[in-house]
Amino acid sequence: MYTTISDILKEWNREAMLTEKVFEGLTDESLNQKVYPEGRTLGRIAWHITTGLPEYLAEFGLKIDLVENSADVPTSAEVIKVTLRDVCEKAAIALEQQWTDESLKMVQNAFGRQETNAQIVMGLIKHNAHHRGQMTVLLRQAGIKPFGVYGPPKEDWSQLGVENPPL
Repeated sequence: MYTTISDILKEWNREAMLTEKVFEGLTDESLNQKVYPEGRTLGRIAWHITTGLPEYLAEFGLKIDLVENSADVPTSAEVIKVTLRDVCEKAAIALEQQWTDESLKMVQNAFGRQETNAQIVMGLIKHNAHHRGQMTVLLRQAGIKPFGVYGPPKEDWSQLGVENPPL
C-alpha cells in the first residue's frame, strides 16, 4: 500500500504512460472493434478510461475538470489519445496539489466499502489496468499488435531470444 503522495504519483505516472502506450495502437477504424455484437467497442472502452479518470477522482473530493460531452465517443482515435494525455496530467497535478500524505489515510465510502484515499486511487489504477487488458484483446482482433504492458506481446519474444514463449 502506498503511504505517500510521492509513491502514488510514481505509480500513477508509470501506469498513465503504459495506458498511453496501449492507446497509441488505436486507429479510427479500430474504434468500432467489438468482441461480440452487444459488447462495448474498443473506442467505448478507451473513452470510458479517459472520461472515467476525472469523474472517479471528483467523486472522492478532488477538484478536476471533467471531460465535456463524455457520453459521446469520438470517432477520432487521435482525439481520444490527446484527451487521455491531458486527463492523466491534470489528475497527477490534482493529486499532488490537493492531497497530502496524511489525506491518503482518510477513509471514505467507496462503492459501499470503507477505503482510504490511497486505496481509492489504487482501485482506479487497477480499474484502468483491467480495461487496458480488454483493449489489448480488441486491438489484436482489429489486426493491431498491442503494446506489451507488463511483458512483450507474442511478436516480440523472438527479439528477446525466446523462440517458444511460455503459454
